[in-house]
Amino acid sequence: MDKRKYERFDIELPARLETIASKKKQVYDLLTKNISASGAYISTSSPFSDSLHLKISLTTQNKKIAKLTGAQCLIECEGSVVRSTPRGIAICFNKNCQIMCLKGRF
Repeated sequence: MDKRKYERFDIELPARLETIASKKKQVYDLLTKNISASGAYISTSSPFSDSLHLKISLTTQNKKIAKLTGAQCLIECEGSVVRSTPRGIAICFNKNCQIMCLKGRF
């Protein structure tokens, strides 16, 4: 039985992760494997430290938004690594996510 509070969607989105409160800032450009309202699983080639705090930026091409504005949608939030394996990390988002639309393409 799945005890998750929010439905998960298998979708690959470009994800930029930036370490927070680390002596050396590190930035990773990766892809989500699945995502929900409370977190995401992101594919990696090596494990991350558990409870590592990250700034997360996700981009998604939304056809409706693109048709109306010519923009991509960007989701920015912070979260923490709650599980790490050599193939990916599970991140729990904090409650302060922002959704914005940006003109143009990356």
